[in-house]
Amino acid sequence: MALFITFEGGEGCGKSVQAGALYRRLSELAIPAVLTHEPGVTSLGKKLGRWLKWAEGTDISPLTELLLFNASRAELVTKLIKPNLENGKVVICDRYDDSTTAYQGYGRGLNLEVVKVINSAATQGLKPELTVLLDISAEEGLARKGTERLDRFEQEDITFHHKIKEGYLKLAGDEPERWLVVDATQSKKIIEEIIWQRVSQLLPRQRG
Repeated sequence: MALFITFEGGEGCGKSVQAGALYRRLSELAIPAVLTHEPGVTSLGKKLGRWLKWAEGTDISPLTELLLFNASRAELVTKLIKPNLENGKVVICDRYDDSTTAYQGYGRGLNLEVVKVINSAATQGLKPELTVLLDISAEEGLARKGTERLDRFEQEDITFHHKIKEGYLKLAGDEPERWLVVDATQSKKIIEEIIWQRVSQLLPRQRG
């Protein structure tokens, strides 16, 4: 029943909420599942994640971001994602390599072929069977953050976030069989049901 599902989207899209909802639903059905996220979880990932998102007064270049996110990703794939898939579990990951393509490739303007090669090395070629994109305008997504403390990426200008949204839609358009694009302005319950309808179609296929 091994199945790898990732959640993607811009700031404030609600992907973490929906990843958690899917995990709980699978658990209630006694389907072995693991919920994880990038760039945290592993010891290295936690350290890099805090630095990449919250470092103040530090000028981190786009290439450095690309390499550090992928260092964290390589650890996550090796120590958590692959072992659990090999044990037949459903692995749900809040962000994966598509985030790097969207943020560092489209958002920061790094060469997309370079991003692709480095991503592939870190993931060892492991791709999700399903990627859920919670699609929302950059303005509405950021507005949802309200008065929360904003990390380095959330503080970027609106043009950066527009590029990320456009990048995600381009990625989804290039691989429509892998991506499920969901309007993130709908109610949480409606979004959850749309996602479950797609996931439930994949589960029998995995059992077979």
